[in-house]
Amino acid sequence: MYWLYSALLAAGLLLSLPYWLLESARHGKYRVGLAERLGKVPDRLSYDPHLPGIWVHAVSVGEVIAITGLIFELRRRFPQHRIVVSTTTATGQKIARARFGEDSVFYFPLDLPFAIRPYLKRLRPELIVLAETEFWPNFLRLAHLSGAKVAVANARISDRSLPGYKRFRGIMIRILQDVDLFLAQTDEDARRLQALGAPRDRVEVSGNLKFDAPIPAPPPIVDNLRLAFEGANADPILVCGSTMDGEEWLLLQAFENILVSHPRAVMILAPRHPERFIQVAELLRKLNVRFWRRSDWKGEPISGGVLLLDSIGELAALYSLADVAFVGGSLVPKGGHNIIEPAQYGVPIVVGNHTENFRDIVSLFQSRNAVRIVGPAELPLVFMELLSNDAERVALGRHAAETLRSQMGATERTIEALQRLLITSPAHATSADDHIAAPRG
Repeated sequence: MYWLYSALLAAGLLLSLPYWLLESARHGKYRVGLAERLGKVPDRLSYDPHLPGIWVHAVSVGEVIAITGLIFELRRRFPQHRIVVSTTTATGQKIARARFGEDSVFYFPLDLPFAIRPYLKRLRPELIVLAETEFWPNFLRLAHLSGAKVAVANARISDRSLPGYKRFRGIMIRILQDVDLFLAQTDEDARRLQALGAPRDRVEVSGNLKFDAPIPAPPPIVDNLRLAFEGANADPILVCGSTMDGEEWLLLQAFENILVSHPRAVMILAPRHPERFIQVAELLRKLNVRFWRRSDWKGEPISGGVLLLDSIGELAALYSLADVAFVGGSLVPKGGHNIIEPAQYGVPIVVGNHTENFRDIVSLFQSRNAVRIVGPAELPLVFMELLSNDAERVALGRHAAETLRSQMGATERTIEALQRLLITSPAHATSADDHIAAPRG
């Protein structure tokens, strides 16, 4: 099975090579980190050959944010281990390096043996932790053969991915045997994992790490913008984050209505993907909306327009400035994005009705009157309603913060489970010099 999978993956990569080259030329999207993805362990990745490692993988920004508290706690609990973090996306890489240090972060290798083996040999991981749902057959097999314990933390099976996994259940059963522990976000995720073939005795429910994500120190842009808004008497402030194609137009139409009654209003507009920054700027020009680009902004007062957040890693902190927050990917059928970041600041949250990727979180918040769910037609009315009703707006934000606090504790439960797993590791019982990290097969 693994030979066939590797051959098909390699063939797919070769056939799609023109696309990757085009995207690399247009956006530089896949050029950065290519050598690391192909198995070259970067020189900046410091390591001690006498220390075993813990390797944590987080795909992109959302997963990096979710594991932040876990990484800090792992470093505190296991000072005798070298803890490293890999990501798949460039945006996730940037955030991870800022939070965990460049000498601890690298790009996840392609799921081909020649790319994976150098990392297992160099890092000698005693424990590998995959965030959410990363079932790479070759990686899991080689990690298992290396003697490392493998855990999937914050595990979830989304509504969108479940049918695909079910179609290949026979293969999934074999793949999931190489995972030693599944720490599911919810009871439903645990049931879905077991239905796909995860051994029942390896599945636990530990909660969602995203509820425990610490609030990082705010970047300078937060205070700078606060002063700029105060200097221009800007009010109210809307932060519309992680927006997708098709949403910006709807949001800007709603914002035009707001400007009629609130001429000094400001919208901070943050597209989800950096390659769309130029496209959204062109849309703003086409609609004759007054706007500033974050990359060009020099600190001048801002009011009565849009700040286009064409930067990476600043959105989460900027939710603290919002009177109302909108979380994107939800007005269009993209499954939505994480609403926990604005909830951390007690900000009232609005989302569209496409939130399948975060069904449990959104359902929980909705049950506690801690989020407003709207369709495109309702969006302008809901914005205006919240901005004109201080009591309702404040209550919505307070309920969001209270709901978030009620769900904390997943990090501690995850650490305890990983600690039990680590103790059972064969490498844990031997000296570091005897630890075998290279795959045996």
